[in-house]
Amino acid sequence: MFDKLIAKVKAEPKTIVFTEGTDARILSATDRLLKEELMSVVLVGNVDEVKAAAQAGGFDVEKAQIIDPATYEGMEEMVNTMVELRKGKMTPDECKANLLKGNYFGTMLVKMGKADCLLGGATYSTADTIRPALQLVKTKPGAHLVSSVFILDRPEGMGPDFLKTICFGDCAVNIDYKDDLDKEGNVKFSAAQKLAEVAVEAAGCAATFGIDPKVAVLSFSTKGSGKGGTVALSQEAAKIVKETHPEISCDGEMQFDAAVSETVGQLKFPGSPVAGHATTFIFPNIEAGNIGYKIAQRLGGYAAYGPILLGLNAPINDLSRGCDADEVYKMAIVTAAL
Repeated sequence: MFDKLIAKVKAEPKTIVFTEGTDARILSATDRLLKEELMSVVLVGNVDEVKAAAQAGGFDVEKAQIIDPATYEGMEEMVNTMVELRKGKMTPDECKANLLKGNYFGTMLVKMGKADCLLGGATYSTADTIRPALQLVKTKPGAHLVSSVFILDRPEGMGPDFLKTICFGDCAVNIDYKDDLDKEGNVKFSAAQKLAEVAVEAAGCAATFGIDPKVAVLSFSTKGSGKGGTVALSQEAAKIVKETHPEISCDGEMQFDAAVSETVGQLKFPGSPVAGHATTFIFPNIEAGNIGYKIAQRLGGYAAYGPILLGLNAPINDLSRGCDADEVYKMAIVTAAL
């Protein structure tokens, strides 16, 4: 999987921003990325502190650009741009206070074209990574929400080949899906349309990783065998995907066993091109998705890469605060390849 991504980032060199420039895991990954000449790196932080942390860890980051928000020469322009982007929601002083923080500063570097992509979250929460992205970079044209996927990969020889590298979404961003209403109470964008958008975005991301995206929209029911809960939501979302994106192989609602076992899948959902062959799994809420990917990771032997954020106008991704240096390195490659 990573051989293909590395080839892509070498062919299309990018500049990545790390918002936590003094973190040892970030510095270790930076050392490796620069030695392998995979991308240019910007480290956000006090120059002396970043260099001291690198020296203490034995990391070579001489080829990285280190930018301290407190001394950044372009801060006035950055503040003015952010004031305009926030459209009266933040004063210049509030914008400057936020831009002194690595998460906002790094995001503005991407917004202003000083870098191509961003990776943060080694010490920040997911919300603190996504909030600046939504406020400044914003969603891409046509997108109604930001979502996420995890790419799960396991060693060769563990189960069916089609399940070696799989995609789970959304496991980190959208707690659940509700209708967006206008002032009169009419539905502007339904919960099912949101879940369908997650499925479409996930399918596109899966393809980037070389996964043939056979999309199963999951529930506790298969083809109407159960009622209540998220059954109708998953049914309607699958229907919307099939109607609006017929090029995507998608079915639902279905249980996980029907999605991955051909015997069970064709018994419960006969004739489905997805049942028993799914590679991309869409969960009806964050509880199911987050629990599901952690079970796959801890009991199924999968390495989990993500959350990979989808729907934004630029590649911005979030790290787990429990990540190690190897995860940072690999997520940097993922981010630069998107």
